[in-house]
Formats: sequence, C-alpha cells, structure tokens
Amino acid sequence: MTLIKLLTAPIRRLVNFSLFQFIIVVVVIFLLQAAPDSSVSGEIFNGLDKLVSGSIAVISDAIEVKSFTRSLLTFGLMIVYVYIVYLVVLAIARRVIRDCVDLAGRNNFLGLRNAIARERGIAAYRAWEPLEDLRPAEIPQPVWEERFAWPANDEPPYPSLWRRLGFELASFVLVLLLVLVLLQLFTPIPALGWLASAGKAALGLIGR
Repeated sequence: MTLIKLLTAPIRRLVNFSLFQFIIVVVVIFLLQAAPDSSVSGEIFNGLDKLVSGSIAVISDAIEVKSFTRSLLTFGLMIVYVYIVYLVVLAIARRVIRDCVDLAGRNNFLGLRNAIARERGIAAYRAWEPLEDLRPAEIPQPVWEERFAWPANDEPPYPSLWRRLGFELASFVLVLLLVLVLLQLFTPIPALGWLASAGKAALGLIGR
C-alpha cells in the first residue's frame, strides 16, 4: 500500500495543483468548442454557452455591461462553470477510489487487508492524538472516546452531511453579504444596489 501511494504521489500532486487544473479546464473548453454541434461534446458546449449567456443577461440587468466586460464575463464564467464540474468529478472519483479500497480491504483482495488497515490505523492514531492530549487524567480513556470520538449509539459525533453543507452555504452567504455591505459603505461601488437589481432580474427570468 505504501508503494502504491509512493508511485501515485506525483499524479495526486499534479491533479490537485491549481495551475494544472486551470490548464485542464481551458483544454476541455477548447475541445468542447471544436467538436461538431451534432456530437455529444458539441451539445454539452451549446448547453454551457446558453448557461453563460443567461448568466451574462442577468448581470446585464443589474449593471451596465459593455464589450470588454462581456468578453471578460464570457471567458470567466465559462471557466468557472467547467471548473465546478471538474471539482465535482474529482470528488466523485475520490469517493469511488475510496469505496474500492474499502471493498478490497473487506474482502482481503490480493492480501491487501493488513496493508490498508495499517495505513488507516496510522491515520486514525494521528487524528486521535490532538484529542487525547486534552483528556484529563481522572477521565478514563473509554469514557473520553465515547463522549467525543464515537458515541455508544454508533452515531458520529459531528452533524450530518446536509447540516454541514447548509452551514457552509450559510457561512458563504454571510461573508458575501458582509463584503457587499463594506463595499456599499466605504467605496463608491453600489454593491447592494447591483445585488438587488440582479435578484429582480433573476426573479423576472424565472417568472417568464
């Protein structure tokens, strides 16, 4: 298992490297654009083009968009949308690989169970150490584990996935609103006015 990780380390670093991700996104956009309209890739690019055009239309209703801004928005939004898809695909690939490793460990495929368990055990120990350092001497370790590491009812001691996603989304919205308020108060940029106009334009498009 260690040998496999060592061999795949350069690939994992490259896949997670920001510049490499940007190059991949740009290359994918060029390949989609070069594909015939009747092909699957051409249909995907047409859908992406319509999505970008719709987004620019919403922004145009909020602020004045001229030729340079329109070109910049077209380039930027297309990269952003493809980059989001890239991150989703990467997350799915990581999940699939992890599930395959779990399956191999459970069934001892090619005798990898001990190697996988050893790697997981080392990772679990390293994650446990910071919590164990806080345990007072008078509290037994099993009680400490049950209270903070993994309760006796076999439920994880952290919120569910949907609650965590909701918290992250709410945090992002609050930070964005704070930035807009600061721009409105301390700069000549009417950020809140733009946001209100964009919201009205979006509601108008939905109501059509």
